[in-house]
Amino acid sequence: MNRLFYGDNLEILRGHVADESVDLVYLDPPFNSNRSYNVIFSRHAGDAGDDAAQIEAFDDTWHWTPLTDQQYQRYALAGELPPQVADALTAFRTLLGENDALAYLVNMAPRLVELHRALKPTGSLYLHCDPTMSPYLRVLLDATFGPVRFHNEIIWKRTSAHSDSKQGRAAYGSIHDVILFYTKDKIAEWTPYHTPYDEAYLESEYRHVTPDGRRYQEGNPTAAKPGGEVSFEWPVKRYGNDGWVADLDDEYKAPVNGWTYMMVRPYNNRYWAYSKENLRIFAKTGKLIHRSTGFPRIMLFAEEMPGIGPQDIWTDIPPVTAGAAERLGYQTQKPLRLLERIIGVSSKEGDVVLDPFCGCGTTIDAAQRLKRRWIGIDIAYIAVDLMEKRLQHAYGSSISGTYDVLGIPRDMGGAQALFQKSPFDFERWAVSRINAQPNLKQVGDKGVDGVARFYLDKKTTGRVLASVKGGKAIGPQFVLELLGAVETQKAQMGVLITMAEPTPGVLDAVNHGGTYTWPVNGQAYPRIQVITVADLLHGKRPNMPPLMLPYIQAARAQPAPLQMTFDEAAAG
Repeated sequence: MNRLFYGDNLEILRGHVADESVDLVYLDPPFNSNRSYNVIFSRHAGDAGDDAAQIEAFDDTWHWTPLTDQQYQRYALAGELPPQVADALTAFRTLLGENDALAYLVNMAPRLVELHRALKPTGSLYLHCDPTMSPYLRVLLDATFGPVRFHNEIIWKRTSAHSDSKQGRAAYGSIHDVILFYTKDKIAEWTPYHTPYDEAYLESEYRHVTPDGRRYQEGNPTAAKPGGEVSFEWPVKRYGNDGWVADLDDEYKAPVNGWTYMMVRPYNNRYWAYSKENLRIFAKTGKLIHRSTGFPRIMLFAEEMPGIGPQDIWTDIPPVTAGAAERLGYQTQKPLRLLERIIGVSSKEGDVVLDPFCGCGTTIDAAQRLKRRWIGIDIAYIAVDLMEKRLQHAYGSSISGTYDVLGIPRDMGGAQALFQKSPFDFERWAVSRINAQPNLKQVGDKGVDGVARFYLDKKTTGRVLASVKGGKAIGPQFVLELLGAVETQKAQMGVLITMAEPTPGVLDAVNHGGTYTWPVNGQAYPRIQVITVADLLHGKRPNMPPLMLPYIQAARAQPAPLQMTFDEAAAG
């Protein structure tokens, strides 16, 4: 089955991904490219102001701390990593000093080593990064895979032209990302794609036009290197009667306009590039041209050509803009077409695709569409939840039975362990259990940890505010706080999720919270409800109108293909 992991990808790679079990790795490691260049390479980096949940989860990892220094000692000096990788880290420390950039590379090194181990001999790796860190990551990949396994530095134009002068230094506009392409061995899975010719290329390379408007170029039927059926006679135009007329097929016997045909082979170290049968087909279909030079030319029509093969500059895939149908509101979201291209070229149906920094799950979505198996890993719970909801949006609820989710709570012990490990991720997990969208940030939430939406009519939606309390002492004040937030934010209802069992005082406050009547069918619901984590683990859910799946913007004119419609909600 496909697998989705919540947790640190280094631990998961070491504990759950077998040697040579993966066909393709794509990774887009979180690194805040918006930080000033000077801040990244400073010994005293300030607050990065991270916006994406994934970067927030790794924020401590990418800073130089005493723990990072201990990791460096193990990786670079104590032999925990291969010698070439250790040497690269040592050189980086000499070059960069102890800063955020070095912390990033120290943490990336063991992950790249594990990904190399997991790849099959025919496997490929694509590392997506920005130009600030790409030179260092390439050195690290050279040390891991070997320099001869580097194939391309792919340039993806991710945005239109703009000025970067706001950075306070002279700069050209930064409009591209870098994708580093490596393979495990010499022979790797490879299925090339073709893109249509642009008009400038057609005008340059296919200059000739037939009377009916078809563009073509004149191809040379000979080649410098022999291959296949290369030595045979073929009629060639010569001026006058200085040669002999061979006993040819009917279509070649008669001289035309003073020209006589001769039977010749290519000469001067040239050979036929096509078989005799193919040349006969070209002649019979009117694609063979005889010029005054004597040797025939072949009409190669642009419309019959496959297009331009894979190149290392990609300008034909736009980014995920604010109005894009696939947009999920994730800051670092990559377009689906980008991942479909990579997966389509470097894997085949049934292969295993691994993304150790899943983010919003574009790799997983593309792999599912292209009938690949997949493994996704992310350290931020909100990313794992978003991926699950994205799959449900795209493929329907039946997809849930095709993959496992590992690392999330399955019982009270797991829930309590998650709360101890990360109270913020515990809140996100609890909120996601009722189909609400968790907050991206913990600060300034005013007691509201997530929002669920439901239809009020065909054009507008209502909101349910969710508040999570993981402590042992739960009092009526938390119910009153949530009720106040519902009124202040003009929401319709609120749900209080608690680790502890509600006290009589809490239940009394809930009972006095009033009711809400859904205008769709007139049904009344408690305005404030309380539900425990134990209830959620046993499948119980609050009593509410049918909820929309989260992460789809409510203001969109066109909902996702499988997003619940108003009529479906009204029908229950």
